[in-house]
Amino acid sequence: MEPSNRLGDIEITDPKAMRALAHPVRLAILEHLQRHGPATATALAPHVGATPSVTSWHLRHLAGFGLVGDAEPGADKRERRWRAVARGFRFEVPEDGADEEGRTAARLLSREMFVRSADLPARWAATVEPGLDPVWRRVAGLANTRVVVTAEEAAAIEDAIEQALAPFVTRDADARPDGARSVRLLRYTLPEGESRPQGEGEGPAEGETPGSGAKDGRGPADGTGPAGGTA
Repeated sequence: MEPSNRLGDIEITDPKAMRALAHPVRLAILEHLQRHGPATATALAPHVGATPSVTSWHLRHLAGFGLVGDAEPGADKRERRWRAVARGFRFEVPEDGADEEGRTAARLLSREMFVRSADLPARWAATVEPGLDPVWRRVAGLANTRVVVTAEEAAAIEDAIEQALAPFVTRDADARPDGARSVRLLRYTLPEGESRPQGEGEGPAEGETPGSGAKDGRGPADGTGPAGGTA
């Protein structure tokens, strides 16, 4: 596995695959399979907001791009169980400015992932946080940090974060210690529109809270979910 993909994600480079995944139902299907394991279209349908027949159609579309596959090859197709092919997925906006198809497809998928994750913190605060015991409340929270770095340094920060996460993402379920539970880490890397003069940007701007800020091209990875993707 390359150091830039320590989490074992499937890497999406085909613009058509990016466009195929840039759909709320397909992202929901992939996330559910990654998080909960294999399922039939009928079982998935109520969780992804589609009928079983529509869910089945989306599953076949995802399978055409190698993102999902048969959990039990050779089993009865009427009760076909599907699985995600990897814990998560990742993609990048092509560096080649002439690759307009790739750049547009990556932006579409990125934006759909942002939309899908936008209300997660608010829903967590409203429905989960009130029921947490003090130990888990202390490790939960929000961080929002601005740093002044080059593109290469930003990439190095992301790589260091993934290096720290990899042992926890990739370990087998039976290796998890007692008391472990699923924790979602949302990471956004949001370069600002213009570079700042030397010495500016050391502290939080008005309305920001001190803390830390990932790559918008990762999807959920359970055993870990935008992210990623997913994403």
